[in-house]
Amino acid sequence: MADTPAINRRTLLLGGGLAVSAVGAALTLPAQATAAPRPQAPPLVYGTGYWGARPPSAPITMLNHAPTYIVVHHTVNPGNTTDYSLERAFAISRSIQNFHMDSNGWIDSGQQFTISRGGHMTEGRHRSYEAVAGGTQHVMGANVGNHNSEVIGIENEGLYTDVDVTPALWDSLVELVAFIASQYGISPDLIRGHRDFNATACPGDVLYARLPELRDAVAARLGVATARRTEPSLLLRPGDRGENVRLAQTRLRAHGYAVPTDGEFGERTRDAVAEFAASHGLDKPTCLASARADERGFIGPDVWNLLAPQ
Repeated sequence: MADTPAINRRTLLLGGGLAVSAVGAALTLPAQATAAPRPQAPPLVYGTGYWGARPPSAPITMLNHAPTYIVVHHTVNPGNTTDYSLERAFAISRSIQNFHMDSNGWIDSGQQFTISRGGHMTEGRHRSYEAVAGGTQHVMGANVGNHNSEVIGIENEGLYTDVDVTPALWDSLVELVAFIASQYGISPDLIRGHRDFNATACPGDVLYARLPELRDAVAARLGVATARRTEPSLLLRPGDRGENVRLAQTRLRAHGYAVPTDGEFGERTRDAVAEFAASHGLDKPTCLASARADERGFIGPDVWNLLAPQ
């Protein structure tokens, strides 16, 4: 299997004659940098048929517009393996799909693509590569809560809270993101981490801190300039302290929660945030990492916006 050619822009692995529903209208994409992006060679991506994917349990939704954002994730579990083989990449792809379908009840893998620690790239949700190669449609996944029609997600195998990604993974991430950006005309400024949307630490503190570097690397490959620096999103976690925590506590009290306003993110604050998030339907994991990590009571952009005075 390792010697079998992978799918690319010219040879697509289409499985099973699956039904596809086309919905949605074109989005107005943010302005691209002044120079036209340099076309990118198709990367070596192994399609769902190569790694033994199960068929989706329902028709794949194909949206008739390009995604707005490219979103970076990490898998958290099973940790940072030193098995860099292609077989390992296929195994992690199967594991993610099984978890998403059997535990989350989703129709297929939530992410559109996966990169192993060995740098091997696989298609996640069926028909994702076909959509990217066409450059006008987008397979809707399930990896960013309340934003799945806008994003294309890449799971990166490993836990990147305290350690960095492997060089092979990083090189593949740059290559894949540049190709996606080129196909869809997405500005490198719109490369984001999962925590830029939801209350999660994903893609880990270390990988998230490298997103400016990723934007610059992709811009260099495309031959364009980044238009602006993207400020990191606010993420508050148990154990944090300071004025932002105090402000969150004040806003929780305004919503009727009896929490201190001491600027210490303790258990009472965490319980209140978790209850508040659940009351707004934000208590479900939105990607593999958020499902496998204990992130109950985190305050990210989605929770913060709901806490803000109306």
